[in-house]
Amino acid sequence: MGKRALIVVRNIANMRLGDFAVSTTKIVFFKDDDGACPFLDWLRSLPPKAQDKCRVKLGRLAELGHDLRRPEADLLRDKIYELRASIQGIHYRVLYFFHGNVAAVVSHGLVKESAVPAIEIDRAIDRKTRFESNPAKYTYTKDES
Repeated sequence: MGKRALIVVRNIANMRLGDFAVSTTKIVFFKDDDGACPFLDWLRSLPPKAQDKCRVKLGRLAELGHDLRRPEADLLRDKIYELRASIQGIHYRVLYFFHGNVAAVVSHGLVKESAVPAIEIDRAIDRKTRFESNPAKYTYTKDES
């Protein structure tokens, strides 16, 4: 199968099937020990078009959850996933993990040059471990902004 055909198949796999779409996935933002939300701090630092594109990708994650696939999302390792957004050759990545079957927890974002650095994946793994130990403590809420 050619690259173009594979892209078409992936795009079809990511399409919402109207009334057959399953329930949405709750998006939760990780909160650090100091109360900061690493993802939102990063997002606010981006140009407006990049912010918009990342928000759209989060919407797709909410819509499709575990069913979101390449080219929009990918598994990195150790149950850490990336949302993939690109604008004018700049590759934005949002690292996240799933908590049960109903929530995707957004760890943080980054701009990547080639591969996502191992240190960034390790940071997301650490946040996943902390979140799983006490979800209430590490969940960011709008009241804290």
